[in-house]
Amino acid sequence: MNEALKSDFLHAVADAGYSTGAAALRLARLEYADLDPAPYLRQLDEMAAVVRDRFAAAGQGGARSRLAALTAYLYGDLGFAGDREHYEDPRNSFLNVVIERRSGIPISLAVVFLEVAARAGLPAEGVNFPGHFLVRVREEEGKTGRALLIDPFHGGAIISESDCHHLLRTHLGEEAVLDPAMLAAAGKHDILVRMLLNLKRAYVRMRSFPQAREVTELLLGLDQSAFTELRDRGLLAYHLEDFPAALRDLQEYLRLAPVPEDEEGRQEHLQIWEHVKTLRRRLASFN
Repeated sequence: MNEALKSDFLHAVADAGYSTGAAALRLARLEYADLDPAPYLRQLDEMAAVVRDRFAAAGQGGARSRLAALTAYLYGDLGFAGDREHYEDPRNSFLNVVIERRSGIPISLAVVFLEVAARAGLPAEGVNFPGHFLVRVREEEGKTGRALLIDPFHGGAIISESDCHHLLRTHLGEEAVLDPAMLAAAGKHDILVRMLLNLKRAYVRMRSFPQAREVTELLLGLDQSAFTELRDRGLLAYHLEDFPAALRDLQEYLRLAPVPEDEEGRQEHLQIWEHVKTLRRRLASFN
């Protein structure tokens, strides 16, 4: 892949001075190579300026009233909304397109929400909830304040614990049990990893294997111990008939990854071995 793009993105993730939005706009260079993040960051600044003015006009209201002002502006005045019709569209993972079209998936809309909230002075954090990214705002300062959970996909609605149960069952099945760990805060690294995983799945569904392979490069740049990404990069290389790269990655995956204990995992592990044996035979026949 483009090493300059990879280096620029990883630098943005590692640098505490970069916001999540700035790093996400560098991620978008996967598809928009010449993208200049500055105009989009200015748009976020301008949105936040409007929200700050509304906070000031409302006086000394608490977090709930400021949250209402923020959501009214983003989802009412500006018209941000969840893209239900084209949910799987890879463009929903690119922040520049989300800002332009005013639509996206939960996590990309959450990034807009978090970036505007931070600039406007409303403390908020991402929540890496399974299947549906959320945002949390506390009614009081500090980690002990009562938490308001917000669904960035559905108009910034405040949701209850019962709603979380429903979301969980929708994505993981009726037997899924809500665990407090599912509501853990998500930092910049967590958000960008999840955006990349969404993007990789979208590209694989479209059989856009070269793009999916580039995404795995960035995921491995973020975490070199991500065994599944090493495996996936190898499988994508196999699809692309880059057999030496496929063999290298799949052999390394088998060397590093522990053998799964469950039957499904063991079968997948054996299947990777079969791919490796096939690749060895194929490459030997070229010599």
